[in-house]
This record gives sequence, structure tokens and C-alpha cells, in this order.
Amino acid sequence: MTAPQDPLDPHAHPHGHTHQHGPAAPVSQHLRRVIAAVLVPFGIVMVAGLVLLWPGGAPEQEERSGVGFDQQHEDARVTELVDRPCEDLGVQVQEGVTGACQEATVEVTSGPDAGHTFSEVVPPDATKRFHEGQRVVVSYAPEAPEELRYSVVDVDRKLPMLLLAALFALVVVAVGRLRGLLALVGLVVSFLVLTLFILPAVLHGSNPLLVAVIGGSVIMLVTLYLCHGVNARTSVAVLGTLVSLLLIGALGSLFIGWAHLTGNTDDQTGLVHSLYPGIEIKGLLLASILIGSLGVLDDVTVTQTSAVWELKQAAPEANWRRLYSAAMRIGRDHIASVVNTLVLAYAGAALPLLLLFSIARSGVETVAFSELVAEEIVRTLVGSIGLVASVPVTTLLAALVVSADRRSSGGAGAGGDGAAGAPGGPAAGSTFGSAFGERWGPRPTRRRATNHRRRRKR
Repeated sequence: MTAPQDPLDPHAHPHGHTHQHGPAAPVSQHLRRVIAAVLVPFGIVMVAGLVLLWPGGAPEQEERSGVGFDQQHEDARVTELVDRPCEDLGVQVQEGVTGACQEATVEVTSGPDAGHTFSEVVPPDATKRFHEGQRVVVSYAPEAPEELRYSVVDVDRKLPMLLLAALFALVVVAVGRLRGLLALVGLVVSFLVLTLFILPAVLHGSNPLLVAVIGGSVIMLVTLYLCHGVNARTSVAVLGTLVSLLLIGALGSLFIGWAHLTGNTDDQTGLVHSLYPGIEIKGLLLASILIGSLGVLDDVTVTQTSAVWELKQAAPEANWRRLYSAAMRIGRDHIASVVNTLVLAYAGAALPLLLLFSIARSGVETVAFSELVAEEIVRTLVGSIGLVASVPVTTLLAALVVSADRRSSGGAGAGGDGAAGAPGGPAAGSTFGSAFGERWGPRPTRRRATNHRRRRKR
């Protein structure tokens, strides 16, 4: 007769099949109260902050500047395209560029001048091309001369974008089913908090860091509990995410100040600052780091918490140290992939900037330490430090919670899963257990049947 292999031993390769499916047993009533004592006040503070800082919509400007995104837009349609020599249209093209210019006739289809037509010249080296019948977006300057009031600023891409969003939702629901549907609801909640609270509150002059902390925390609480259930397992993931966000905020604030980063490094930020001088641009940079890291943090903390719970179910006799060691072996693989993902995500967003610096004649050191690049480096490295730190923090919290639960539920069999009638079972603390929405573990009859088959084989 061979000794059973340890499922937490990194050198063991068990091939047996376990019948312990479904969620792990809930934590003890006392431990649930401790978790609630931490998270309930935090949630109350975040909701209070949401109410106190609620902006009530974006601030209205007395006058539109007419530059950047601060323009009036109307819908239009290209009705005719004619090729004409650029010289006849008074268009100067760069040396070496050949081909005729296109003169597009555009009809305005919305607004006070619906039906009005104007001409738009497209040079041969322009990246944006038109075709007859294409829908476009035009800017409207009512104070300009009549022949200069309208100009094409973009194409109308509502249809492909809406179809892509519908395809995304269909795939998520088809594969994820109820969880996928809840994830979409969480995505809508995140979008609403971002557009109805975070952005308007920043425009109203509220501290961007405080707004990002409150808005990000509300997004975290709603989406995690909505997608993963109101239970102790999710609560541990929330605690791990919160600790990591605090670390990212502290490090970001330290290095943004130490490196003298202003946050005003591109045209969009400069335009926002010119339109709303009361916005703290440096705080806006720190807020963007927090919000950008939140989505990946949720993934890491939920994965690590679930790994600890499943390891405990596979090896009920393991103490917290063994659970922590086993889960960290999973976490180290996760760290490698997540850090690479975050760096590549930032690199992809800043790809045009990287292309410009790749052809610059300045040295690598000069380029890397310039504010434009240093801002992206701080954003990437601070977020990555928070992500890496979330793995041991969340794993340790989960290992301590799940191990303390089995000690307090008091030895209802090998691993203390809390069978019916045992201390810490359904009769003990069922009210608080139902509040966390967790079910009890595997039926004892399955385990006895499995043990009976093993005895017959021996």
C-alpha cells in the first residue's frame, strides 16, 4: 500500500480525482464579523464621500473656445467627390508627393443649417480618405464667416463601434453565462461612476486623487461583489486590492513629487488645463495611475484568493504556512505575466511616442529621463510594484483567514469542513453565513463513498 501524495507538494504529481466540487465551506461566524467590521465602515465612508463630492454633472462654460474637443459638432454626409489638380485649388503639397487632390461636397444633415453644403479639399498625401455617401462629423463655428463655419473633423463610426460592442457582449454572455452577464453589469457600473462622478468632479475642481480613491473604491466594491458574490472569499480580495491601491497611491505621490513631474506633457492635458485652470494636473496624473491599475489588481487578488480556497479544499489539513507557500508558487507565475501585460499595455498606448524617440538623435539617457518618458516610466513601474505586492499580501490574508476558519469551526472531521450538526456548521452562525451568500461544502455521503471504494481496492 503506497502512502497518499501531498497535493501541496511541488514535487508530487497526484493523478487521483476528488469529488469535492463547488465552493469551499464558509468561514466562521466570528471571522466574518471581523471582516465585516473592516469592510462595512470602509464602504460607508466611500458612499459618504461619493455623496459629498457628487458634482451634479459637468460644469457649464459661459463660452466655447472652439478649439480641440471644445467644439460644436453636427452630422453630415459626403455627396460628391471630384479629382482636381491641387494647383487649381490653391493647395501646396510636399515635394515628391504626386496625384490629384479631391474636392468633396459635404451636406450638413443636422443642426440649424441642415441641408447646407460646403466643399472640403483632401490632399493626395492625406491619411483620411472619403467616398460618396460616407457619413462624417463636422465642426460648427457659428461666429465664423459663412464659408468657414463648417469643416470635416472625423468620420461617423457609430455603426461599427456599436456592432463590436454587441459582439463583445454576446461572446461574454455565451461563454460566461450568468457570470458574464454580471461582469457586463459591473462594466456598466464602472462606466457610470467614471462618467457621472470621477470626470465631472475633477472638472469641478475637486482633488483628483481623492476623487479617484473614492470612485475607484466604489467601482471595486460593486464589481467584485457583483461578479464574485457577497462572501468572505471576495471580501479578502477586496482587502488585498485596497492595501495595494494604498501602496500605489503612496509610491505614486512620492515619485511624482521627487521627479518633479507636472503631468502637463501633451496637447490634451494642456487643453484641459487651459479650459479649466482650477484642475490640479499633477493630481490628475496620480489619479490616472490608480484607475489604470485597478482593473488588473482585481484580477490578481481574486485569482490568488480563489487559489488559496481551492488549495485548502484539496488539502484540509494544511496550515496557513503551507497554503501560503503553495499559493505563492501560483502567484509567481501570475506576477510574471501580469507585469509583462501592464508594461506592454502602456507601451502600446505610447507607441507613437516611442517611434518618435527611436528616431531622435538624443542619447537613450536623455530620452529616458525627459519628463514625457519619465511620466510613463513612473506610471508603469509604480503600477507594477502595486501589482507585484498584491500577490503576497492577498495570499497571506487569504491563507490566514481560511486557516483561522478551520480552527474556529472546530474539527468536524479531517479538515473541519463543518458538517451539519458540528460546531461552526449551518446551525452555528447561519444568519451571518447567509448574509455572505456561501453554501456549505461537499456532501459527507460522497466522501464516505469515495473512502469505501478506496478500502475495497486496498
